Amino acid sequence: MDEGKNGGWVRNIELTPPTLQDNTADADRLAGALKKELGAESIDIEFDLLKRLPQILRESGYKIRCILFKQHGRWLLLDAAGCDDNTIIAGLAVDLGTTRVVLRLIDLVSNKTLGETSFDNPQISVGPDILARIHFTDQEGGLEKINRLIIDGLNKEIENLCDLCGPRPADIYLLSVAGNTAMTHLFMGINPRWIIREPYIPVVNSPDVEKASTLGIKVNPLARVLIFPNIGSYFGGDLIAGILFSGLNKSNDTAILVDVGTNAEVVLGNRNWLMACAGAAGPALEGGVTKMGMMAGPGVIDRISIEPDSSIFHIHTIENNTPRGICGSGLIDLAAHLFLSKMIDIRGRFVSDMCNNKIREIDGIPGRSIGYPTPPLQTRT
Repeated sequence: MDEGKNGGWVRNIELTPPTLQDNTADADRLAGALKKELGAESIDIEFDLLKRLPQILRESGYKIRCILFKQHGRWLLLDAAGCDDNTIIAGLAVDLGTTRVVLRLIDLVSNKTLGETSFDNPQISVGPDILARIHFTDQEGGLEKINRLIIDGLNKEIENLCDLCGPRPADIYLLSVAGNTAMTHLFMGINPRWIIREPYIPVVNSPDVEKASTLGIKVNPLARVLIFPNIGSYFGGDLIAGILFSGLNKSNDTAILVDVGTNAEVVLGNRNWLMACAGAAGPALEGGVTKMGMMAGPGVIDRISIEPDSSIFHIHTIENNTPRGICGSGLIDLAAHLFLSKMIDIRGRFVSDMCNNKIREIDGIPGRSIGYPTPPLQTRT
């Protein structure tokens, strides 16, 4: 894919109409103009568009807006319309989490975010963790069922997001999907069985770009889906997306990237070298090891900060509901701020003097009282 004018996806092209002296075919005329505009060697035109091209050119007075995609060095013309067509041309970014899926809808002309939403991964009904889901695919029809769960869930949320933001699902032409290796396989409907069995081999590390219709995603029929590549069984496209977004791979300084979800990946390095490790995190933080932890949901604490001078806790809950538990991101925030405020030491143990003697034990779990419910929790959005 490529970025350039108008975000790199959309080009406005004005063609010279054909004459008896210039009877170049419609597709060749358009391809020639796009080659010059893009500095490209070739332009491939979707067959479905080719059938509509004569009408589009003539109704628009040969002034058209082209929607393009670049793959393996070749440009593909997905669709076209008159330049006076104000229909939003949208792209969709999907963070395909094991527990939570996040969608962001983007205007591909302005690069502005149109809206964002998230939902619990429907595959949780099969199993909360990746192992349970992979074992489920061994059952007859298991792979098809678990694939259908995520595809149907995405289609429903895409429709809801479009209803809120204005575009139609048919206005979405480009999608990017980033998830761990197992989630990517389940999304594509590819058997992940050998990911968890020696010698731990995925079916594919670099999936090709696919048509959305091939994957069952209900957007524009000509839309393309970029699935971020994996490094191996335990380093997926979500990690690659994080590295690229953070710029870690271009940094002169050595830095660390920590991606904590249901699985956790840690990457250390710079532009010259990268090292990574991975392990289970979400189950550990959300009830598997940490007794007070729970999955994200309404009322669950997801962000915490502590004022260094007053030691006042600022706590944010999902949907601003009454606190009922704490999820992984909240626990990470809590540990960080307790350490920065010197209320816990490097081993994670409370420092009594710094806690103003407010340490107490509830159900066998030591903690520092923050005075809830009297006075009420300090909250912020």
